[in-house]
Amino acid sequence: MDNVLLPSLVERFIKYLTSQGKSTFTIVAYKKDLEQFSGYLTSVDIQDVREVKKEQIDGFINKLIADSYTKKSASRKLNSIRTFFRYLKNEGVIEQNPSLDVSHPKYIQSPPRIFTKLEYRALRDFAKEDARTYALVEILLQTGIKIGELANLRLSDVKEDKLYIRPYGKTPGRDIPLNKAVKKAVDDYVGTRSESKDDHLFVTRTGNSLLIRNIRQIISRCFREIGIENATVNDLRNTFIAHQLKNGTSVEYIARLVGHRRLSSTERFLNMIKEVAERKEGLGEL
Repeated sequence: MDNVLLPSLVERFIKYLTSQGKSTFTIVAYKKDLEQFSGYLTSVDIQDVREVKKEQIDGFINKLIADSYTKKSASRKLNSIRTFFRYLKNEGVIEQNPSLDVSHPKYIQSPPRIFTKLEYRALRDFAKEDARTYALVEILLQTGIKIGELANLRLSDVKEDKLYIRPYGKTPGRDIPLNKAVKKAVDDYVGTRSESKDDHLFVTRTGNSLLIRNIRQIISRCFREIGIENATVNDLRNTFIAHQLKNGTSVEYIARLVGHRRLSSTERFLNMIKEVAERKEGLGEL
């Protein structure tokens, strides 16, 4: 075979992902992981993908952990490698997928971060200082959509009592209810929105669409200013799911709202809420 060099095959794989309509965030993540893996293989004198064995992949994972990557991060990178080699096998570039023999590093998955009522209120109060920030926070807190779905919203997706969420990655498009508080926050922002030819709902001060990284920066600043530590944008989604379940909303309905493809993804929040309630009851009995 003429082309078995890792860098060229990585580029070929990235083009394949693009053709499959994968999100920009997903494609960038795969590209970074595989370029890092390719760099490691170069350091151990391997250029031909057919020479890659279980030992080299194990070596890469062990080096990541030695270089202070978390086991969770190393496990995610192994998933990227597995997907890449599965693609190469399907394309006939390799005969066997060596990554299937590599075990994921064992780690304890932390429970989802759920904001307390005090944190929830502090975030909303601080965000009110800026119409765009407040609209971003209100949508995330009160709809549970993903950050990529938020960045992908268009002006026409906002209806009187519902919000159309466009398909994103493997998550299907769907309509979700839009309560009056969120609608008002969005309307107030649109009234101050920079003039733009771009039809994205959220735009920068110069009229360009607000990217995922821009939204992360805005929300992270809010966290810093009000003293919320070790939080991510996804924790707003976690908080929405947990609060809905706590209020008695059905697991099936919430799964549809947030676009979970498996009920188990939603049910883990229910189990966590039950554990917290049981702990509180136990403390009360002491």
